[in-house]
Amino acid sequence: MKKLVIALFIFSALLISITSIAQDKTPVQFDFKAERINDSLAKLVINAKMDKTVQLFSVKQRGADDPFVSSLHLDSSAAYLLRTTDTSTENGQLQLVKEAPGAASSYRLFADSVQFEWLLHTKNTDSLVFKGSLSWLAKKEAEFPSGEANFTLKIPAANTLAALPASAESEESLWSIFLICLGTGLLAVITPCVFPLIPVTVSFFLKRSKSRAEGIRNAVWYSISIIAIYTIPTLLLTLAFGGKILYTISTSAVSNILFFAIFLVFAISFFGAFELTLPNSWANKADEKAGKGGLMGIFFMALTLVIVSFSCTGPLVGTLLGQTSTNGVGSAPIIGMFGFGVGLALPFSLFAFFPSMLQSLPKSGGWLNSVKVTFGFIELALAMKFLSNVDLAYHWHLLDRDVFLVIWIVIFTLMGMYLLGKLKFSHDSDLPFISVPRLFFAIFSFCFALYMVPGLWGAPLKLLSGFIPPASTQEFNLEDLEYKLDNAHLMSGADTSKSATNNSSAQPPKKYTDILEVPYGLIAYFDLDEGMAAAKALNKPVMLDFTGHSCANCRKMEQEVWKNPEVLKLIREEFVLVSLYVDESKELPLEEQHTAPNGDRIETVGHKNLEYETTKFGFNAQPLYKFLDLKGNPLSDVNYGYDPDVDKFIQHLKGVIQKFKSQK
Repeated sequence: MKKLVIALFIFSALLISITSIAQDKTPVQFDFKAERINDSLAKLVINAKMDKTVQLFSVKQRGADDPFVSSLHLDSSAAYLLRTTDTSTENGQLQLVKEAPGAASSYRLFADSVQFEWLLHTKNTDSLVFKGSLSWLAKKEAEFPSGEANFTLKIPAANTLAALPASAESEESLWSIFLICLGTGLLAVITPCVFPLIPVTVSFFLKRSKSRAEGIRNAVWYSISIIAIYTIPTLLLTLAFGGKILYTISTSAVSNILFFAIFLVFAISFFGAFELTLPNSWANKADEKAGKGGLMGIFFMALTLVIVSFSCTGPLVGTLLGQTSTNGVGSAPIIGMFGFGVGLALPFSLFAFFPSMLQSLPKSGGWLNSVKVTFGFIELALAMKFLSNVDLAYHWHLLDRDVFLVIWIVIFTLMGMYLLGKLKFSHDSDLPFISVPRLFFAIFSFCFALYMVPGLWGAPLKLLSGFIPPASTQEFNLEDLEYKLDNAHLMSGADTSKSATNNSSAQPPKKYTDILEVPYGLIAYFDLDEGMAAAKALNKPVMLDFTGHSCANCRKMEQEVWKNPEVLKLIREEFVLVSLYVDESKELPLEEQHTAPNGDRIETVGHKNLEYETTKFGFNAQPLYKFLDLKGNPLSDVNYGYDPDVDKFIQHLKGVIQKFKSQK
């Protein structure tokens, strides 16, 4: 009897527990999952299922103090995944319930089910485990049940180690541009137009000022004025004509010919043929206003420095503007000029803070003229680069790779001879002996010239791949001959199943093949419509290669990444390559010329390709690699630009191939 009573007691307790659990069952069930979108983005998805009489409050607040809302919380270690600028999305049966008749705002409630989504910003492509919770609030007739649903999720590793998003790429590019231009500004300090002014200017501020603190303040303002003089005009030009104006100028044939002429004149001037300066009236007026004193007077002192040093700094500024503008980033030239101004102005403030350092500066003399002549050789080499850009765009074949290399080899050999004192100009001082720094610069010049010699027979010259004409322009190229033989082997039928154009259903490329080509024996289409037709015939994804004749990073990418055997194999066998030159000068047929929505007249192949790149992908930098399915839709939302990491590019290609196959 006693055992029966104990059993009944235990049974009653279990029954009460089960009943209690049933009564406390949450009226909302949640399902949590994390999905990766690309290398830098993932997605948190929360699916909620509500009982029939239950409505779940939205996660979107009506105001900062809205208590009637569900909210997401991530652990502190994972808080970086969410950004305040990103908003969640909600998909469900939204019901708006007024707080009271005639009230201005309404409660946001969901009935039956709802799906919440948040973007997560990952820092790398590895898998990631994170924890969090959803504090939910529901409405059940007159009651407001609530609770907290905890979760632990794993973001899977990326299938493709692709390039960084465009914003990150731009940030990295801008930072490198700033550092390069900062170094160039510091280099400009040792030119004969600037260096002698440092001790004079700093001493003037310190002696003229009533106190050392005031002298430092004036020197700092002087430096700030120099930075502003270089930066503000570039900023105003960009604001007035848009972020693409300097890019357009730097890639146009007219501006490149103009740069060639200017740099040639500067080089001749540096060699001592004549003195190149801005009009004296400009410097006199600036100097006159500088004499009035005050902060405005100091500003005009800085302007005077900029004007009188133009013959030395002008070529450097022109080079920097030309190179930074081709990056396609609207703010790049502004950041570049800011960096150059900082580099040029920094010594004036530095010596004002530490005036004793002035004693350690070398005295002005003939060595400054040697620096100027050395810059003349460099300017002459850069002039050839600008002329080469035009030569490539218009297919003149005046400066093919071998001719270009011969000119550079001669220039840097002569520069080495000058540094050793074997060449002498009329305005040079006597050189009784060779200093150690001068000897090392001469060694560098001769080594650089010798490094280029094998390039005459097709050596890759990786260090110069972005600055010299492509190997395809060279008449005799031993390296390229190997790839052409391999391609002929494929076309002969040895591996016909993998040859893009050996399939009778795909037409070989026809448009612009007489003027354009790609390296390493690859077969490419130079017209989008032709390439898409071939892709549909071969059932392969399209690899869009936005490139340009004057694109330095395009040549680097081809030399450092495309040349890899596995990359070549993937491009040749798995994709239809479509190379779109954004600076090709060939005119379109009359029936293809049109006016773009922004009013620009599209008359050349390059304009057509650039318009497609900017309108389709919102990007105007090169190189840019995008991948399309057979309907012309992107297979990846990553703007893959210049990145010398071969493994990353291989994984990106494999990821695109996998996604294309999954769509079949």
